[in-house]
Amino acid sequence: MENTLVKGDRVIVNELVPSPISLQRGDVIVFEDPDHWLPATVPVQRSPLMSALNSTMVFVGLLPNDTSNHLIKRVIGLPGDHVVCCNKNKQLMVNGAALTEPYLFPGDSPSQESFNIIVPAGKVWVMGDHRSDSADSRPHDENSGGARGSVPESLVVGRAITVVWPAEHWAWLSNPSETFAKVPTATAK
Repeated sequence: MENTLVKGDRVIVNELVPSPISLQRGDVIVFEDPDHWLPATVPVQRSPLMSALNSTMVFVGLLPNDTSNHLIKRVIGLPGDHVVCCNKNKQLMVNGAALTEPYLFPGDSPSQESFNIIVPAGKVWVMGDHRSDSADSRPHDENSGGARGSVPESLVVGRAITVVWPAEHWAWLSNPSETFAKVPTATAK
């Protein structure tokens, strides 16, 4: 997600997304690992007291969840969207509309791999902002047309809204609505 986020950044997450507030194209979301996208890690060992204290601090938002099974990416396609890379101008296309993506890592193209998918019902297509170094929906799809690379909405924890730590990285994680303003509603759902 560089340069939008860098390693070590901590974010506040609105857990009212995707329900009751709907996901939108362009949202930066936190989601549980859908199918072994992350390497296996050794769980942190704590005493019962420290475990309870840690759980409480995570619950009230003073500590990040350290279960190491969460990812953060940008929503590019909603259920039913037709997402294609790329047009003759090397832009992603969503439902036939070309995207100009201001959040891409400097020098990155929208994708090094070509793909043509329709996002399945109940899922979203996600991509990192540092496309040349992001293990997102693309490599996990394995040419399934969106079936395996899309993330189930049930695994979405929420929408990241702001970077809060470290203080010098503080920033709103706004949805670049102008990027997706001309994208028509999906015809296939």
